[in-house]
Amino acid sequence: MAAPSPLAPHGADPAFADLIAARPALSLHAHDGLLMEEVPLARIAREVGTPTWVYSANTLRRRYRALRDALRGAGLDASIHYATKANDNQAVLRVLGAEGAGADIVSMGELRATMAAGIPAGATVFSGVGKKPEEIRFALAQGIFQLNAESVEEIDMIAAIAAELGVRAPVALRVNPDVDAKTHAKITTGKAENKFGIAYEDALPLYARMAALPAIRPIGIATHIGSQITEGVAPFRAAYARLAEMVRAIRAQGLPIERVDCGGGLGIPYRDEVAPPPEALAGAIQATLGGLGLPVMLEPGRWIAGPAGVLLASIVLQKQGRGRRFLVADAAMNDLVRPAMYEAWHGILPLDPKRHAAPLAPADIVGPVCESGDTFARGRAMPDMAPGDFIAFLDAGAYGAVMSSTYNARPLAAEVLVDGHRHAVVRPRQTPEDLLAHQRLPEWLTA
Repeated sequence: MAAPSPLAPHGADPAFADLIAARPALSLHAHDGLLMEEVPLARIAREVGTPTWVYSANTLRRRYRALRDALRGAGLDASIHYATKANDNQAVLRVLGAEGAGADIVSMGELRATMAAGIPAGATVFSGVGKKPEEIRFALAQGIFQLNAESVEEIDMIAAIAAELGVRAPVALRVNPDVDAKTHAKITTGKAENKFGIAYEDALPLYARMAALPAIRPIGIATHIGSQITEGVAPFRAAYARLAEMVRAIRAQGLPIERVDCGGGLGIPYRDEVAPPPEALAGAIQATLGGLGLPVMLEPGRWIAGPAGVLLASIVLQKQGRGRRFLVADAAMNDLVRPAMYEAWHGILPLDPKRHAAPLAPADIVGPVCESGDTFARGRAMPDMAPGDFIAFLDAGAYGAVMSSTYNARPLAAEVLVDGHRHAVVRPRQTPEDLLAHQRLPEWLTA
């Protein structure tokens, strides 16, 4: 039997106060309502409009430092390369780059974005199963720190391009350890049937072949078993134990190896999940890889950026029908697609402090897009809401704005950074004119 959708009622949801207490960047003020750091979110909603993404700079800093300190505390020689795909806003990248983060990217566009934000290519890992020749050429020309190769065909492509450029390409082999991360099927990446990486049994001979190519500098092995892993650290330990076996086999053949790339995937509590702390992940790395004498790399994205962001929306209307109450928001699935795509649960809070003390009743929270899938929550306990009331979708800093679209000709939402008592728009709201600006009519339709 299929598990119930996380959108649907399934036991008591956390109370508003519990959601706020678990998120240090948020607080409820008796007059100003919900605050992020020192800024009332209703002020941002009124000034900038809705929908609007809002990010906490201090949450980004705090979570990066917590992971860094956990790795250091475990005695690991480790570097952190932020997974740009989670949130590629220039302000977010600049904050993390200033903390010392490198980057993990999966496209030339992301490489250009991280470089523009001050993170050099020499601190960047290029992952992904489908790097185009021009992307590889650009990355090598910029002095990329590491290319994660995922197939023999890709290794041959990299070798040919590197020879053409007269450089030795720094390449790590991404190994698929066939480990079930116990996460959503759409974001698991380390099982045998997934498209990612080299089958474990094929990795050693391919590494040896790679080491024989004059235009390749084999620097290590990499893995990434999935995203939003909350079922303890056992999947990480299993994957890293297989990597440790591979390192020993590589050394036994006299082949060079400089480092191990552990990937990312550490989950966060969206509802009431008990997600492993960074110290647990650091302990799993130390227990499996710590005795090899090699530096390790991590590529977190969601764990750093997810709790740092919210999506602000306005209530368009409260609709009653067929025994159900619908709160129709001006945010939609084109803004925050995770509930529609992954049946994901996000906390939803009113910004008005009076609503936090009002009686609650079940409501379906939906958007205006012409899709039944444009639903954020079903049966969620919410107060009566009036048109123009503001709400915040929590933990929306990762895989939010980066996955948004202009479906239904809806302009992309604005983005705002909060830093203490300051806030600033870091991406203006797209306009309807922007949507049309890059379209062209062929001459036979304009005659």
